[in-house]
Amino acid sequence: MENVTKRPNIIVILNDDMGYSDIGCYGGEVDTPNLDRLAANGVRLTQFYNTARCSPSRASLLTGLHPHQTGIGVLVEDQRPEGYAGNLNKNCVTLAEALGADGYRTYMSGKWHVATDKFNVSDTWPKQRGFDRYYGIICGAANYYHPRTLTRDNENIDDEAQQDDAYYFTDAISDNAARFVREHRRDFGERPFFLYAAYTAPHWPLHAKPEDVGKYKGRFDAGWDLLREERLERMARMGIIDERWKLSERDPDVPAWEDEEHKAWRLRCMEVYAAQIDCMDQGIGRIVQALEETGELDNTLILFLADNGGCAERLAPSPGEALLQGGSARARTKSGEPVRFGNDPALMPGEETTYQSYGIAWANLSNTPFRLYKHWVHEGGIATPFIAHWPARMTEAGAVRHSPAQLTDVMATVLEATGAPYPSVYDGHVIPPCEGQSLLSLFEADRERNVPLYWEHEGNAAVRLGKWKLVRKYPGAWELYDMDEDRTELNDLAGAFPERVREMAALYAAWAGRCGVVPRETIAAWEEKRREPQTGSRTRGGERNDSR
Repeated sequence: MENVTKRPNIIVILNDDMGYSDIGCYGGEVDTPNLDRLAANGVRLTQFYNTARCSPSRASLLTGLHPHQTGIGVLVEDQRPEGYAGNLNKNCVTLAEALGADGYRTYMSGKWHVATDKFNVSDTWPKQRGFDRYYGIICGAANYYHPRTLTRDNENIDDEAQQDDAYYFTDAISDNAARFVREHRRDFGERPFFLYAAYTAPHWPLHAKPEDVGKYKGRFDAGWDLLREERLERMARMGIIDERWKLSERDPDVPAWEDEEHKAWRLRCMEVYAAQIDCMDQGIGRIVQALEETGELDNTLILFLADNGGCAERLAPSPGEALLQGGSARARTKSGEPVRFGNDPALMPGEETTYQSYGIAWANLSNTPFRLYKHWVHEGGIATPFIAHWPARMTEAGAVRHSPAQLTDVMATVLEATGAPYPSVYDGHVIPPCEGQSLLSLFEADRERNVPLYWEHEGNAAVRLGKWKLVRKYPGAWELYDMDEDRTELNDLAGAFPERVREMAALYAAWAGRCGVVPRETIAAWEEKRREPQTGSRTRGGERNDSR
């Protein structure tokens, strides 16, 4: 192992709306040789958790705080006075700000999605929150061929995609990230850098290049039922899951594959989704190549993860105001053709003329072996693959670790790796203590987690302490699971252990109060009142049919 004396570079790679087991090194059918290589030479965590949704996960990842503490308890809409501001507030410090203050150059390529104003430069945009260079979109989703809110530093550059017939956003994220690596070495020599690469892939819409889609013709023809069983077996052989855990049942809203009426369309949806991940993996390979060419790979800590579980959202034929006004969609293609919105089995996805999602059935496959999805805090909503790669410091290539961890730990890990301090005051604002624990020791060996993990999103809530997880699907009752025996959450033990339920519910209540969690009932009542017709008012778009 190389004896490294200079400070390490840091690269955090986040992808969007991908299930726990889609990539090859977690048991999936998608070709991900570059991520598989990082895993084979690094460490995989099997019980790492996000926050179940795009914006909150980004806020927590960037700050080491729970999303409610940062002002982004749900998404980037202003829900005050009863809810959250929707902007990354000043009472938190980003990874870029903390590292930049300690001598690092900082770069970002990809999706921001932690600012309310997506069209006008604000103090919550990337360069205003510590990044020296930025390329990407400010909004939450994108037409992959012609994204809106496309920005370089603080300048809108939507026209660049308009003028390039070969433009594809995933490639642009990868290529700009790789360019930042090369230009950094050229311009700043041995100075360390931090790079945040935040992909939109494989978030809807289902847009992918034909050559990537073609690779997956026939790959999923066996259907979701058999594929879920095959994944389960592979994951157990790989040591990703315990062979005692049973596969959750097919989602009750999904027919058996043999009874599916629109097989050709369903297969095409999954083929495009897989192609989106494949293209991202190719781009990650180009980023790694840039590190190799500049001699920086060994001394770079690379972290890869997803922002939430597989996405079961179904898109309706009408895009609604939220998609168009929020910057996530265009009504017409670059050549002027109308875009047809919605999951229409008569319309094969992939091209810019379509705007679809892959739906519940395939999300159920993506989250194998767990149940539920993005939005919920059962395992299907919050479990993510997590790969760490740092050849200069890791002693066991290909290791698999099973101790639980979550997004708040990323800040603590990066600060320990770099030696950068976490400020108690930044830019005149008091900063709450980091909520996470460094993972560096976990990369070497499993360890006991002696503090609870917490989640809340849209009233869905959970607390995990040791092997026990207390969880509820809003507005339902608390459920209790033994995660050692039953991580797929099939045997609710709440009735058998009422005292443990009370104790853990009390822990959750204390955390929710301390971190500023607003009860979902409060926000719902306020939103209902806001929807009432008033002079000069405008109703809000449907939640499951926008870029959230």
